[in-house]
Amino acid sequence: MVRVGLAGYASAGRGIHAPLIREAGLELAAVATSNAERRAELAQDFPAALVVDDLDALLAVEGIDVVVLATPSGSHLEHALKVIGAGIPCVVDKPLAVTADDALEVVDAAERAGVPLTVFHNRRYDPSHTTLATVVADRLAGEPFRCELRWERWRPVPKDRWRENASAAEGGGILLDLHSHLIDSAVQLFGPVVTVFATVDSRTTPAEDDAFLVCRHESGVVSHLGATSVSGAAGPRIRLLARDGAYVQNEFEGEPNVYPDLADLDGDHCGWILRSTDREAVPTTPADQADFYRAVGAALSAPDPQAAMPVDPHDAVHTIAVIDAARTSGEGERVVEVMTPGVRPGHSPEEA
Repeated sequence: MVRVGLAGYASAGRGIHAPLIREAGLELAAVATSNAERRAELAQDFPAALVVDDLDALLAVEGIDVVVLATPSGSHLEHALKVIGAGIPCVVDKPLAVTADDALEVVDAAERAGVPLTVFHNRRYDPSHTTLATVVADRLAGEPFRCELRWERWRPVPKDRWRENASAAEGGGILLDLHSHLIDSAVQLFGPVVTVFATVDSRTTPAEDDAFLVCRHESGVVSHLGATSVSGAAGPRIRLLARDGAYVQNEFEGEPNVYPDLADLDGDHCGWILRSTDREAVPTTPADQADFYRAVGAALSAPDPQAAMPVDPHDAVHTIAVIDAARTSGEGERVVEVMTPGVRPGHSPEEA
């Protein structure tokens, strides 16, 4: 049994990581939180888990096989370096850090110490992503040339959380939050991003809550990535344009579907191949976010744990490099070349 230490038991720790850890068959052995309300919730959810005040105390717990950082994004650099310094394998919730340079610092530290490191890009395991990946790989709509990925919400009255209120340097804003997922998905599908043009705005919150990116990939595909908290008509979630048709998908957990005509055919299908008015339902490529933690558990006993981790942390560095470039683009209203630290010009992030 893999024993997990979880730092943080707020919306990410309790709402996402802890249930997936349990579903994957790993043991949530210890949790770091000093908040009395969260301690009470933990006692109900995982009565056998040890509770400690902070990350330092968590790292002192004997028998922890891996530490998961579900702490605010602005603390990831400091916290990840602590875990690595303790010699314990580490899972960092996305984003790995708030800048690509900081993210590379974490990756370099892990490589020097020989400590396995991975990043929680869990949306790779969504059926919507895996089905789109099948559509792309099998050319079900032909050769793709443009892909639109959206994560749009209607929150005219924003939530009062650090994500909405913290500055970009402190880890706040929709770019580091939702665009981390959209960029990672696009890169997995179409390869590294070479240039980006972006509009970035703060409409209802101190941090940006509305951002749109046009990314050109090495493959030649262009992805349009939109995330906003002020869309009264969200979607379509995915629209892939290809030479022989289009793939459209608009179902997403927790979000209303304002275009009922795009509803999935049934539970075994995900989206549609469209050729004007002709449509064909696409079978779902099964996936489960708990597969991320199943892969972490398997990696820890593999001959090369780092190579077996579900997400290469260099991928996370490239994702944040795209975000860094998007900020520069938004400030100067221009197309910006993506410069991923640790990657020589003309080379892919995979060659880092």
